[in-house]
Amino acid sequence: MRVERYGALTARTYDVLSGEPVYGVGRHLALPALGLRPGQRVLDLGCGTGLNLPALLDAVGPTGTVVGLDRSPAMLEVAGRRRAPSPGRGRLRLAQGDMADPEALREAAAGEPFDAVVATYALSLTPDPARVWRAVTGVLRPGAGVAVVDMARPTGAAAWSAPLARLACRLGGADIDAHPWVVVEPELTRTRSWIRRGGHVRVLVGTWR
Repeated sequence: MRVERYGALTARTYDVLSGEPVYGVGRHLALPALGLRPGQRVLDLGCGTGLNLPALLDAVGPTGTVVGLDRSPAMLEVAGRRRAPSPGRGRLRLAQGDMADPEALREAAAGEPFDAVVATYALSLTPDPARVWRAVTGVLRPGAGVAVVDMARPTGAAAWSAPLARLACRLGGADIDAHPWVVVEPELTRTRSWIRRGGHVRVLVGTWR
């Protein structure tokens, strides 16, 4: 989870405090399932400190491009410094902007639509995930791959952890009841989904149109 409002201090400590032992499972499921190919262009929506970037850059190869969009300059500074591409990886470009702003998304696309978009623990940070999704579709190619990873309340045997999950989401500025995959799924085909961590982590991967 990402706490943009806490600024530079949070950006420096995000990887330690982000709960990757719990939440990393979503990334590990979603990113390979996208089936990215060399040469593709990928948008990492709300990229934060760049936890997705190494896997995405490896997947698109030296002829591909990954664009990380985030509203926080402090997060982007960390992403650029710590997730810099290495030989054999794709090109990386970081863009500052609000993911709900169509103009920011168009600037991130730089005139060329994306072959895939990844939103990991990002859409639940926005007050209107549907608005963000509508804006994102404006910069996607037909047939683009889509991966959404986000959170819900733990259920069943894991229900005991629901207060902790709610607290973690509240501290991160996320709405645990946003369920953004519900907004996205009706517009996707060939969908696959996973539920992990007692229902707390939800993963949806599919093809737009």
